[in-house]
This record gives sequence, C-alpha cells and structure tokens, in this order.
Amino acid sequence: MTNSADLHPARIPGYEGGPLTHRARLLGEPLFWLGHLHSCAHSEEAEELLFGADYEAAGAFHQDLWERAEWPTFTVPLAADHRVHIVCRTLADDAGTDYLLHHPDWERAEPLARDDGHFLGPGLSWPELVAAADNALPGGSTTDPHARLLLLLPAFGDDEVPDDAVDRLAAALHALTGVEAPEPLASALLEDQGAPGPARWTAAGRGFAVNDGAYSFRNPANHFAPSADRLARVATALAP
Repeated sequence: MTNSADLHPARIPGYEGGPLTHRARLLGEPLFWLGHLHSCAHSEEAEELLFGADYEAAGAFHQDLWERAEWPTFTVPLAADHRVHIVCRTLADDAGTDYLLHHPDWERAEPLARDDGHFLGPGLSWPELVAAADNALPGGSTTDPHARLLLLLPAFGDDEVPDDAVDRLAAALHALTGVEAPEPLASALLEDQGAPGPARWTAAGRGFAVNDGAYSFRNPANHFAPSADRLARVATALAP
C-alpha cells in the first residue's frame, strides 16, 4: 500500500538536493502558475497573454520562492503505484524544475524533463499528459485535473495534439491563473510548446513510446537517454 511518505517524499532515490518540501498550497496561488508556465510561453505573444499586467507581481512572487532554502515538491500519482514528482530546484546559480518518474520497486527515479536554462525534454506526449491529469488517483498534491495538467505542462511536447486540446488547456488556465484571455493563451502555448518545441512520438521496435526530441531523455538516439529497458518501463508507467 502506498503511504503519505511515498507520495510526499523527504528524498527521491537517485536524486540529489533538497530539502524537498510539500507545498500544495502554492497550487491555489495564481502568481505561482504564471511563473511555472513561463518557459511554455516561447513567443512574445504568449508571454504577453500569460503575464498581462501581473508581470512584476509574478516576478516578485517567484523571486521570493526561489530564494528559500526548501525545494517545493509536488506529486502526481499514476497507476500501479508509479508517480511523477515535480521538484522546484531553488539553487541560486541553477534554479529550475525537475520532472522525475518513480516506483517503490525502482532503485532510482527516472528523469523525464528538466525545465531551466539547459532544458531537457519533452518527457510527455499529449495523451500521457492528459491521462496523468485525469486519473483522479488520491494521495498526491492534488486531485484537481486542471492543476495536474498545468503542473505537468512544461514537460510536454507533441507535434500531434487533438482538436479539443485548446479547450482543455484553456479551461485549466481559466480555473487557476486568472489570465484575461485563456483561449488565445492556450492556443499560443500549444503552438510554442516551450524551449524544445513539439516532438514526434512513435513506437520503438519493442512497441513502447519514444520521441525524436534532440534534448529528450525519451529519444533513444540521444547519448544521455536511458537504456531500452528503462525507456520501456517509463513508457509503461505513463501509458494512457
């Protein structure tokens, strides 16, 4: 049985840093979301739609967040006791957000994405992103599908998104961020898809999902990608 310590860990196997601090209350702060989604707004239009008149307030909010010693950590449970940990790395000279996938039986967590000045990703396709947001499994930082969708969005990249993706993302933005134009912003974010841009997802020879992102852990052609066995278990854990 999964317990609270597993879902809100003091440490993540194989991951150095911390102290990791469960900060679920941040998910109710609109200014938190503006900073969290900043890297997804890769165009001037998207950045203006995201921040609007709140640019300075969002900057001050995140400066205070990043100057704290603790590393805010959030968890999204997946099926079969897998979980994604989202860690805000508050290092003065290396701040960013890490996305890690773990299971209690694994010796170490698998990196999915790194959202900072040296971005690595994407780590999630659109179907994987939506499945994680919608599974309604209890015990993580939130069961709200809107919050889960936005938490995981910076790790997403996919060159094929369905027609309803804009409506889905706009609903989450409307519910949590307070932006004035959620539909145009959602459209811009899905067009930009952050630093790496969209990636093409296919099935590898053994049938598990991989992508062609030049900076993705889930592209087996990259020298830093995990082994085929590890890529397969990541894909299995995230499968819609």
